[in-house]
Amino acid sequence: MAPNRRALVAVALAVLLATSGCIGFLTGDEALSFTAEPAAVADSAAQEAGYESNGTRSIEVNRTFEVAGQERRVVATNQLTGYTKSMELGPLGETEVGIFTVVSTPAVEVAGQTLNPIAQFSNQRLIQFVQQQYEGLSDVQQESSQNITVQGTETTVTKFSGTTTLQGQEVDVYVHVTKYRDGDDFILALGVYPQRLSGEEENVLSMMRAIEHPVED
Repeated sequence: MAPNRRALVAVALAVLLATSGCIGFLTGDEALSFTAEPAAVADSAAQEAGYESNGTRSIEVNRTFEVAGQERRVVATNQLTGYTKSMELGPLGETEVGIFTVVSTPAVEVAGQTLNPIAQFSNQRLIQFVQQQYEGLSDVQQESSQNITVQGTETTVTKFSGTTTLQGQEVDVYVHVTKYRDGDDFILALGVYPQRLSGEEENVLSMMRAIEHPVED
C-alpha cells in the first residue's frame, strides 16, 4: 500500500511551520510583513516525471510579541506547491505513490540579520524536526547524499529511509530533502515515495533540478 497525500504532506507542513514561529525580538509600532515568492517545478519536468500539480497555497503565520513592554505584530506568508503521482496498481486501483512538495519561506531580515530559523537547519536537522512533529514517520536513517545544481546554486540532497504506518500496515519509504536560498526566500523541497517504487529517485532529483523561483505568470 502506498502512502497517501494526507499522511505524507504532513512531512512538508511540519517543516513549513518550523520556519515561522521563532521571530520574537522585533520592536516598533506597525506590523512587519514578509511574503515569500511562490516556487514550483517547471511544468515539462513535472509531466515527464509523472507528477500532477495540486496548485500553490499560502500559509500565513501571524504572531504578536512583547518586547521591552511593547507589542509588535509580525506576519510571515509562506508558499507551498504540492505534486502527487498516481499509478494503477491492479486490485488497489489508481493509488497515489509519490508526493513532492516545494516550500518557499521568507528569510525575514531585519537590520541585516536573518531571523528565519531554517537558515541554520541542515537536512539532518530538518528530518529530525519532521520526525518529532509527525508521529507516523519512524525508523529514519540517512542513506546517502549528493550535490545537485538548482537555479545556479549547488545544494545538497540528502536521502533518508523510514517507515510509516497507514491503515494498520507498515510502508517503507524514502524521503529526499534539500534546502537553498534564492533572493529573499529559502526554498525547501521534499520528495517521498515507497521504497519499492523502482526508479523514482531520479524523478525526484529531476524535479528538484527544475525548481523555478519566482514562478513566472
